Amino acid sequence: MSTMTKRERVRAAIAGETVDRAPASLWGHDFLREWSNDELVGATCEQYEAYDWDFIKINPRWTMFPEAWGAVYAPPTEQTNPTLVSRAVEELDELHDVVSVHAERGVLGEHIEATRLVVERTKGEVDVVQTVFSPMATLSLMFGHPRAFKQAAREAPAAVHGAIARITETIINYGRANLSAGASGVFYAPLQWASRDNATPDFYREFGRPYDLQVLDAIRDAEFNILHVCHTNNMLTDVLDYPVEAFNWDDQHATNPNLADVWPQTDKCVMGGVSRSGLGELNADDVRAQASEAASVGNTRVFVTGGCSIPPHTTHENRAAVATGARGG
Repeated sequence: MSTMTKRERVRAAIAGETVDRAPASLWGHDFLREWSNDELVGATCEQYEAYDWDFIKINPRWTMFPEAWGAVYAPPTEQTNPTLVSRAVEELDELHDVVSVHAERGVLGEHIEATRLVVERTKGEVDVVQTVFSPMATLSLMFGHPRAFKQAAREAPAAVHGAIARITETIINYGRANLSAGASGVFYAPLQWASRDNATPDFYREFGRPYDLQVLDAIRDAEFNILHVCHTNNMLTDVLDYPVEAFNWDDQHATNPNLADVWPQTDKCVMGGVSRSGLGELNADDVRAQASEAASVGNTRVFVTGGCSIPPHTTHENRAAVATGARGG
């Protein structure tokens, strides 16, 4: 079979058509370079250019969504998470003050510009997807801790729903603005909430699912939307009906289903195969073997990636091993 372009390979995989090889990509935080567009775009494109990934997932600082509603963080001085200075929501009665914010201004506007710059720098040769947190995940981050969010949901469910609904409006507009900036889709992340370690299925069906579907339905015309189901003991099988093109999760963790388990359960793409933690710990031969095994699942509809953002200390050798393993090298 003749060699495909990156876009041809991704589109064929999405459509369930024959591919010359499984598409592959990695992404992760560079905590020191996430605080300006120039640095974020530079770090993103440098990784793409070094390993010739088949698509680009922009990995912005995770604090940007609560920042949009007023949370303040101190940037890190080493490759670690930033420090919370002040929360966006301190008390339950402040939930009524949570409003829809302008999706193309402030920190959100900065990251729409990052999307545009990455698309411009790569000259349209590759699909670019921008990270979008779910409304439920965003409100939980505004509380500063999952326990505070769950307490609010117990004590003031109507107010929580109202706040999530207003956040949903912003998230929809942000997703659409990124598509207008050239993104092929979004990497939609409910964070820890689609996990039985942090929520019951009933809790997620009440505070997560309705708003997820509103966002995803509003951008369903995009060509390459990805749902990232994070953490262990995940609820992936509960969301396989979501209107996206691919599902990404930590399939290498013993509490989660693996790619081969899920591939026959959906007509969408499955995305993973490489251990997130293993990328920071295993040798290159082991990483290459994981990537090669993942690429062999099914005959299409498979993307070889990490199960989540990769550790910053992942070596060049291990990053390169994912690329060569996916490509049969």
